[in-house]
Amino acid sequence: MKNLGAAPCRVLLVEDEQTLAMIIKDTLEESDFTIHLASDGEEGLRLFFDIRPDILVADVMMPKMDGFEMVRRIRQTDRTTPVLFLTARSAINDVVEGFELGANDYLKKPFGMQELIVRIKSLVGRAFKFEEEKKETRFQIGRYLFDPVTQILSYDGTNQELSHRESEILKRLCENQNQVMNMQSVLLDLWGDDSFFNSRSLHVFITKLRHKLSQDKSIRIVNVRGIGYKLIID
Repeated sequence: MKNLGAAPCRVLLVEDEQTLAMIIKDTLEESDFTIHLASDGEEGLRLFFDIRPDILVADVMMPKMDGFEMVRRIRQTDRTTPVLFLTARSAINDVVEGFELGANDYLKKPFGMQELIVRIKSLVGRAFKFEEEKKETRFQIGRYLFDPVTQILSYDGTNQELSHRESEILKRLCENQNQVMNMQSVLLDLWGDDSFFNSRSLHVFITKLRHKLSQDKSIRIVNVRGIGYKLIID
C-alpha cells in the first residue's frame, strides 16, 4: 500500500451511472487522485487485478455483476485493499452484508464529494498504517486460537474463516480482554461514525461472534449498556 504523500492514490471506481462516475472522476482528479473507471462488476473485477488499486470505490447495484459479488470474489485472494461501497440502499441487512464480504466503509447516495474524499483518504491511510504496523500476533481465547492476520478462528483443529469486520472486532475484544471495549471508539475506527444505525450494525456482528465462539462455554461477550462490550473467559 502506497503512502498518500509518496505518490497519487490510485482509485478504481466501479459505477454504472455514467454521469455520476464522471463527476466523481473529475472531482477526485482535481484532488490529485489517479482514477480508473469501470461501468459494471465484471469489468471492475478484471480491472482490479490488472491495476491493483490503492482503494476500490464501488456501487452496489450494477449490471452483469453486482458490487457484492465483485467484492466477494476479490476478497478470496485480496483481504487488505480498502473497499468503499456507494449505495442507495438503506436497509441495515444490506449494509451488514457488505461488511461481511469485507467492505471497509459505505456512503449512502446522494453524498457530498468532499465527504467521499475524506473517506477515501482515511481508508487508504488506515490501510497503509496497518501494513506498517502489522504483527504476527495470535490470541488464545479459551480453547480457540485466533489469528487476526489470516482471519482464522480455530477450535480443536477446525477452522472458521472470519469476515474482515468480524476479525477486526474480535481483535479489539482480545486486546481488551476483561475490560470494556468502548463502542464509540470501535464505531469511529471501523465505520467512520458512531450513529445509531452503525451501532445496530456492530451489535449484529457481536451476535455473530458469540455464535462462532459458542463451543467453549467459558467464553462470554457481554454487553455493558451504553458503553460497549467485554470479552470474558471464566
